Amino acid sequence: MAMGWLSVLKLVPWGDVIENAPKVAQGAKKLWNKVGKKPQPKALDPVMHAGSGALEGQDAVVGALQAQVAELQVATAELHQQMLESSALIQSLAEQNTQLVQRVDVNHKRLLALGVLTLVFGMALVVQYFR
Repeated sequence: MAMGWLSVLKLVPWGDVIENAPKVAQGAKKLWNKVGKKPQPKALDPVMHAGSGALEGQDAVVGALQAQVAELQVATAELHQQMLESSALIQSLAEQNTQLVQRVDVNHKRLLALGVLTLVFGMALVVQYFR
């Protein structure tokens, strides 16, 4: 199982990931600022029409339409709240991604240095052995 992950990690273009991490974080921050500043839609007070005779049928239709509008306003407010929460989550994930990429970059540099040191010490050992 670990070998599968290693092969997948080898295929990742880490240079591109490291290069684009700040752009991703900046894009998430812009999204959060844009969405966070939008006011939440407010429900309108339904206007009640009083009528008599032929207007009573129309009043029923108007009442049904007002009920539908109220339901849609509630649904819109819920979607707006979900959008705010999603934007906050995206921003948080982008920041975590940036930190992760920075740590991976540091580990990559450390691993490269360790490999070079291992090679140098290995060559020194071979030279010392054959003297």
